[in-house]
Amino acid sequence: MGFLKFSSFLMKMESFYTLQVVCVCLGLFLVTCNGFASHEVYALSAFKEAIYEDPLMVLSNWNSLDSDPCDWSGISCSTARDHILKINVSQSSLKGFIATELDQLSFLQELIIHGNSFIGTIPKELGALKFLRVLDLGGNMLSGPIPPEIGNLTSIVKINLGSNGLTGRLPLELGNLNYLEELRLDRNKLEGTIPGSNVSQIASNLNGLPPPNGNLTGLCRASQLRVADFSYNFFVGSVPKCLEYLQSSSFRGNCHLDRDPKQRDAPLCETPAKGHPGLGPKHHVEDRSEHQSASKPTWILALEIVTGVMVGSLFLMALFLAVQRLPKKSPIGIPWKRISGGKDHITICIDPGMLKEVVRYNRQELEVACEDFSNIIGSSSDSLVYKGTMKGGPEIAVISICIKEDQWTGYLELYFQKEVADLARLNHENAGKLLGYCRESSPFTRMLVFEYASNGTLYEHLHYGEGCQLSWTRRMNIIVGIAKGLKYLHTEIVPPFTISEFNSSAVYLTDDFSPKLVDFESWKSIISRSEKNSGAISADGDVCVLPSSMEGRHLDVQGNIYAFGVLLLEIISGRPPYCKDKGCLVDWATKFLGLPEVMSNIVDPQLKHFRPEDLNAICEVVSLCIKQTPMNRVSTRELCIILESRIDTSASSELKASSLAWAELALSS
Repeated sequence: MGFLKFSSFLMKMESFYTLQVVCVCLGLFLVTCNGFASHEVYALSAFKEAIYEDPLMVLSNWNSLDSDPCDWSGISCSTARDHILKINVSQSSLKGFIATELDQLSFLQELIIHGNSFIGTIPKELGALKFLRVLDLGGNMLSGPIPPEIGNLTSIVKINLGSNGLTGRLPLELGNLNYLEELRLDRNKLEGTIPGSNVSQIASNLNGLPPPNGNLTGLCRASQLRVADFSYNFFVGSVPKCLEYLQSSSFRGNCHLDRDPKQRDAPLCETPAKGHPGLGPKHHVEDRSEHQSASKPTWILALEIVTGVMVGSLFLMALFLAVQRLPKKSPIGIPWKRISGGKDHITICIDPGMLKEVVRYNRQELEVACEDFSNIIGSSSDSLVYKGTMKGGPEIAVISICIKEDQWTGYLELYFQKEVADLARLNHENAGKLLGYCRESSPFTRMLVFEYASNGTLYEHLHYGEGCQLSWTRRMNIIVGIAKGLKYLHTEIVPPFTISEFNSSAVYLTDDFSPKLVDFESWKSIISRSEKNSGAISADGDVCVLPSSMEGRHLDVQGNIYAFGVLLLEIISGRPPYCKDKGCLVDWATKFLGLPEVMSNIVDPQLKHFRPEDLNAICEVVSLCIKQTPMNRVSTRELCIILESRIDTSASSELKASSLAWAELALSS
């Protein structure tokens, strides 16, 4: 009996282990069938969540509950359907940020989001994508510097960052990209020199021998680079010899690059010191002074020193007495971020009358007007834009600055108040009206309050399926209104005022489609001006900074005129500044501008009729605006005269142009 019980026990144990093996095999089978790693699905979900506008519903089938994203639009997977290899959502009218979680797509080979409206900075986390071969972020609204981590993309073949708002210098780490064949950085705000040289170039030239490859730096190390475009930035200096094989047009529109003669006008660029590197004119003067002083007798030098000290003392005393007699301004103490020890405050001297005439709102009334700040109509990396309605008052657009209190400096406060005062002086029917501002410390709040234009932006009407509302006559009225607004900003106020980023998104339309030029991007200039000054202050004591000593608003009149020409083409053609099929709008339209027989090809096909006389006038103005040399462009006043005198904006002109126009007017009124 004991033997039988023991045998029965062994049989049960054998059955138990057999069951375990079956369970393990079944588990392995299920894992193999569902091979997609959850973190890759999570990365795509994070990418979708960072997008706040998808008008074409491109991402509508991106379901985070679906464990297999290979059938999602714009997604390509490996043959085994276990990894994501490609994301392509170009020309999809997406608005949002680039999610940092994309670094979890370890096997990604192509990231293509060209021709959308992505904002914010390029995430440094993208540098972790070791298998990435194509990075195409061109034609968006990205800002900030190019992260050095891009140099870690060891498999990259093509990089396109063109037509954005990138700033700063090119990172030297781009030279680490050994397989890079194509690099497009055109139409940004990049500055400095193009990195690339040979540290032993001088010695090599003397010896008559070619330089060793081991001493190459910057882009000269990218031996496979065949195509590159650095045009329309703010680069200075010499083009590296290793890049001289590129076409001269690749360096056009910069600041004194010696490779192409078509550079920016001198006033738009800071002229670098000439002569020996690091040795400016001041050093040469000092050298000459030292040689001259060496030949003078000692008693003459002593007499000169004593005389100089006496004259200097008298001058300082007179200056002190003059300052004492001036009417004093009330200094406002503002917390200052500690730099290197010393006191915690810097004294900012602000004229108490600077914002005297500007309405100051409290946060609570703006919160009520904007429905607890839930009605977001726009955003950027630095700000949010809300829509609201004041109690018993107008509709408003509120820009809220997204900066934490511990990052707010005395300089930022000064520039904020200067910007409020600058915007408050604008008073024209075609310029956005600043109604007031909000400045509170608890909770920390800095806001600008504008009059709201209820018909949204011109960009939305042209490209979001509502272009049919814009008849030819209505477009002509918008064009003339924009021209009048620019003429006012450039020539009728002192000092002049320019739009930071002048495009169809900066033109808002009222109920009757009257255009309003609004500089919602002005906050970016506040930050840039503040950053330039923040490093020049010391925290060793209280320092009084006067508004007159601060850098003024950047005036780019010629840039506005060029942008106006592009905007005219966008309005009459209904095409965005960049189109995937035919590339840059200006390049596409240039072949039609001067030829009356084919000029009509520019006109938006949605329009049933147009006036050839109007089209001729507009094409003439466009040609004047987009001249490569800014000095050859005409003034805003002259452009306005041409448009007002030659364009017929009356309703009767449309009736004459089409027998069906009266019906369109009746429907749109």
